[in-house]
Amino acid sequence: MSRISVRGFAVASATAVTTVGAVVGVAAGGTPAADDNNFEAAAADTTLLADIPAGQQAQVQTASLTQQADAQASAADAAAKKSAEESARLQAAKDAKSKKQAAEDRIEAERKAEAEKKEKEESERASRSSVRDASSFAAQGSYSVAEVQAMARQMVPADQFQCFSNIVNHESTWNYRATNPSSGAYGLMQALPGSKMSSAGADWQTNPATQIKWGLSYMDGRYGSPCGAWSFWQANNWY
Repeated sequence: MSRISVRGFAVASATAVTTVGAVVGVAAGGTPAADDNNFEAAAADTTLLADIPAGQQAQVQTASLTQQADAQASAADAAAKKSAEESARLQAAKDAKSKKQAAEDRIEAERKAEAEKKEKEESERASRSSVRDASSFAAQGSYSVAEVQAMARQMVPADQFQCFSNIVNHESTWNYRATNPSSGAYGLMQALPGSKMSSAGADWQTNPATQIKWGLSYMDGRYGSPCGAWSFWQANNWY
């Protein structure tokens, strides 16, 4: 690029002034001053600057501003890229944390569900083990419906009694000697044949406690519980 600088502009200005003075002196017939050499050097500089286009300084300033703008834009792009990368890193960390928390919550929920299931099973086992056995009731010649129901309440777990009662009420209306003349089904649960209840006791024909014991065993073994048997009965009208 041409030699354009602050010094150049200063020299050009001084040269212009000196040149004017010298011309005036010569025109007046005066003797050249002792600074003729400086005058010539300044004139040479003036000639050099005169060769530079008048708008070049503005172009230099424009180029400088353009370079500054480019540098600033590059810096801004770099900052924006860094900011975007940092945001992406933070979001990824946040997503990973959320996934980890969701997995931990799911595991905890499964653990609680399993613990509740075991607690319920233990509670049911404890309830069954706390009920009276058929052999704990003294034998009688006959039993009223109220007495048979009272025996059942003491033998059937509390949370299963209503389901058990629903089945017995539909099958025999709590008559432990009920007999179906066409099929031969017998007793509270209408076992078919009735002799199946002998697995619970030899007195199955006359002792409602023995029939209740057999009925509980049958319902638990086939349907899981009296309520399971009742659900099946509701859908099929038999169990």
